[in-house]
Amino acid sequence: MQTCCTEDQNFKTNLTSNNDFLPRQNGDLTIMYDVIRTYDSNYWAQVTISNNNPLGRLDNWKLSWDWMEDEFIYTMKGAFPYVVDSSDCIFGKQGQYYQQMDFSNVLNCERTPTLIDLPPQMANDTNLGLIPFCCRNGTILPPSMDPSKSTSAFQINVYKMPPNLNRTQLTPPQNWNINGTLNPDYKCGPPVRVSPSEFPNPNSLLSQTTAFASWQVVCNITQPKGESPKCCVSFSAYYNESIIPCKTCACGCPSSTSSRTCSTNSPALLLPSQALLVPFDNRTDLAIAWADLKHLPKPNPLPCGDNCGVSINWHLYTDYSGGWTARITIFNWDGTPFVDWFAAVELNKAAPGFENAYSFNGTELNNNTIFMQGNPGLNYLVAESDGANPSKDPRVPGKQQSVISFTKKNTPGINVAGGDGFPTRVYFNGEECSLPMLLPTGNAYRKKGSTLIISALVAVVIFVLMQL
Repeated sequence: MQTCCTEDQNFKTNLTSNNDFLPRQNGDLTIMYDVIRTYDSNYWAQVTISNNNPLGRLDNWKLSWDWMEDEFIYTMKGAFPYVVDSSDCIFGKQGQYYQQMDFSNVLNCERTPTLIDLPPQMANDTNLGLIPFCCRNGTILPPSMDPSKSTSAFQINVYKMPPNLNRTQLTPPQNWNINGTLNPDYKCGPPVRVSPSEFPNPNSLLSQTTAFASWQVVCNITQPKGESPKCCVSFSAYYNESIIPCKTCACGCPSSTSSRTCSTNSPALLLPSQALLVPFDNRTDLAIAWADLKHLPKPNPLPCGDNCGVSINWHLYTDYSGGWTARITIFNWDGTPFVDWFAAVELNKAAPGFENAYSFNGTELNNNTIFMQGNPGLNYLVAESDGANPSKDPRVPGKQQSVISFTKKNTPGINVAGGDGFPTRVYFNGEECSLPMLLPTGNAYRKKGSTLIISALVAVVIFVLMQL
């Protein structure tokens, strides 16, 4: 007996070979969508968010995507929908197909759901927790700060609709988006099919379990056109009494022109040092008095505020032959505290001379950047609070401060007071802050040279008189 076989050109296999997988990519943030259990009508997926940027961060992250095949979320562990709503299913095609399902137990039926992390007290909850790397209030730290806290994960139970009722028919959501509070903006690419992820087997210490299917989403930090920063920087120095404040409208301007009583184009007024501790709305009298004292111009109307929730003052503290010091002060003008905060300053010429941050935990990164975080017990930047007498005293910002020392041995020829002692970039919790356009003018700094010239002339005159 002989058998003749011909190839069916229309046949498509559900099996995927290793050659069909694309290589995994690097990015500031990567998200894995791993199907870990699959059935005909539904599947379980684990979503893992990994931060790879040494200065990237997310606080209170919100993750969203678009379902492409009328899927809906039945239940979750390690995270929760921002809105619990099953009405779209009840009145839609999902309710018509799953007529025996109790949709009061369904978490979300939106086409574009928004998901949020759970608080730490839910980590050991038998129904919603018990997922590694879950339940941190949406905080994902940079790996340079704490690698164990640079990942967030949760699991999701997804129900499918016809004609996709096959355990091998798996479609990942599209149009991924993630953002946080006072964090950089991320732009995410499409999900890409990659080789199945491996996970430790919960029943064995040595073996691994493999996902049924895996997709990778790569997100990178971006600055959207027209987007304002969320923090700003002021400069000051030992050789100038005035503070160069944050720029006018550094974090955005009042939107209503009808109610605006300030100028969005005028430069910010120079300030006395004590004004840094006062909210912008209470600085007007101090700023006007300082302008009168120093004979500085006062535009009419006065410039608008910076409108930033966080401001940072960089003060050039000392400058001597063998080194120099700076003082950094972080102010929180927002009603929300920052846990495990960090700041970073980029000093193009001065960073190699970094010695120590006395009240912070400071380290030098490879790109002329000094990374700073709170020491144990001091990693909590409190929120703005009422003054001692709220009826008359201004509100008080949360504040953290440290002196930073530098040596000049590794930076020959550095001109600290001439500009090398001021950062070219400043970050807070991953967000790049707005910098002033000017540096403190060195009247006292320039006077030093003038004094030397005068002294030399006096010496010459005395020498000539002695020769007569």
